[in-house]
Amino acid sequence: MSQLKQSHTNTQTPGLNSRRKRIQNLLIVAAIIITYLISSYKTESSILRFNEEFFTNVGRMLSQMWPPNMNYASLVWPKLAETIQMAVIATSIAAVLCVPLSLLAANNIVHNKWIYNGAKSFLNIMRTIPELILAVIFVGLFGIGAFSGIMALIIFSLGILAKLISETIEAIDPHQMESIQASGGNTFQVIWYAVVPQVLPQFTSFSLYVFEINIRASVVLGFVGAGGIGLLIQQQINFLNYTAAMSIVVIVFIVVIIIDLISNKIREALL
Repeated sequence: MSQLKQSHTNTQTPGLNSRRKRIQNLLIVAAIIITYLISSYKTESSILRFNEEFFTNVGRMLSQMWPPNMNYASLVWPKLAETIQMAVIATSIAAVLCVPLSLLAANNIVHNKWIYNGAKSFLNIMRTIPELILAVIFVGLFGIGAFSGIMALIIFSLGILAKLISETIEAIDPHQMESIQASGGNTFQVIWYAVVPQVLPQFTSFSLYVFEINIRASVVLGFVGAGGIGLLIQQQINFLNYTAAMSIVVIVFIVVIIIDLISNKIREALL
């Protein structure tokens, strides 16, 4: 009799669990919808804003910007080259500087809680400052130009890279580290022979990913005077030369797609 009751209870349990799971999922969806509705109401942002007036404004803007004035393209290349150079310099310096920081922020390398927590906190602070704010600060310190943008991109890239690499280091196979330590290897030998071989492909992949981000970010930084092609776009918009601005946007769009394709092929080959 007791076995029958137990079997009856076991058959009911999956049904009860699935019903609770459905109710839990419905509550989560309801909470998300309510949060969205409250946020839309408070910010006066609603999908209803995409009305006839919106599409009229889009049509008017496109008529002002199209067709792009490709005769202006000859003046774009120097600034576009400067934008790419800014991204290359910032990514390269950040990739070098992130190595010691990522090691200090990995709990399987650094066992001192003060050093580990300090490195983690430092990286968190770096990531909380948007690149635009950094660019404004450095423009105020060094003036308008590419150097201010490079400094902003270095700090921005360093925060991202160091976090990604430190998490990658924490997820590596510990047996290789343990075997080198058991054979009498010191910390530097453990890092060189156990950590670096496992992390190097991801390190290269993440560096390429950050380089792509920096290309896009350096375009935006130009709007606050931090060099690059963004400054040229801002000038043309201020002069109401929308066809020239559109030609710059088209060229940047094509170049970014090419860089993304090349970067993706390199990452696929590495991984």
